[in-house]
Amino acid sequence: MRVAAIDIGTNSVLLLVAERRGDAIVPIVERATITRLGQGVDKARALAPEAIRRTLDCLARYADEIRACGAERVAACGTSAMRDAAGGESFRAEAKSLLGVEPRVISGREEAELTFDGAMTGLGLTGAVTVVDVGGGSTEIVTGDVTAGPDRAVSLDVGSVRLTERHVRTDPPSSNEVVAIRKDVRDALDGSGIVPTPTIVGVAGTVTTLAAYALSVVPYDSDRVHGARLSGDTVDAAVLRLAAMPLSARRSLGSVQPERADVIVAGGLIVSEVLIWARDRLRQRNDATDVEFVASDRGVRWGLAKRLLDGAMP
Repeated sequence: MRVAAIDIGTNSVLLLVAERRGDAIVPIVERATITRLGQGVDKARALAPEAIRRTLDCLARYADEIRACGAERVAACGTSAMRDAAGGESFRAEAKSLLGVEPRVISGREEAELTFDGAMTGLGLTGAVTVVDVGGGSTEIVTGDVTAGPDRAVSLDVGSVRLTERHVRTDPPSSNEVVAIRKDVRDALDGSGIVPTPTIVGVAGTVTTLAAYALSVVPYDSDRVHGARLSGDTVDAAVLRLAAMPLSARRSLGSVQPERADVIVAGGLIVSEVLIWARDRLRQRNDATDVEFVASDRGVRWGLAKRLLDGAMP
């Protein structure tokens, strides 16, 4: 059986068509399109008409691919932007007319749980992990055991689009703007109640873009990025290099999608602060183990696909 899973995020829309072969979930088609559905949501709390149109156009293309692949079951979900904004009802109705199913607005906790399940596929990790999903509008953090599953999850209102729109006014971002972004992230982390583990798994486009940039993976190759290990120092150095570049230079990098170039600095600062925060928390607990950061090219859509294949969704 083939299934299709769509993750409609604040910044991008992701499609996975997959089937199970033995114990493995095998991708047939994967697509990622930046539509910026969350454009202006942090301030207006409403979906912008032009953002809705971009996203519906993307879903129309995805619907054609899903039909061509012969997927028997389809599920779509919406995350931060659709939780936060007015106008979601009419958007979901139009999306249903294209896909045959209405996108379901999931809670931050369910988003984190789906991310955890999806992120672990194909990594070969064991034991306790902390999964961090950096989105455009929010960042989900979930702790758990690879075998037993997640045990605690939070959704923080810090994302690459949200923090860019809130703080960035200069090109490249000023040192004060960088400090303001870091402060928002650290304040959110300090109030999260999460106790991080030594192994941090990063998910979503910000993380995979940072990994590709830091490791000079051009063109993008998911096989090289999925499972890549990076030190906190490597991540921070990459973020600071990106922050020092004007937007035009970031757009010309082969490892950064031009549509993501304006928000990659804020997204990267979220990742950097998570790793600094985790290291600090471990040291406060007298745990001498350094933080290991692992990039995952999989997330919510993989968790959705797994549920569809397991028959766990209607």
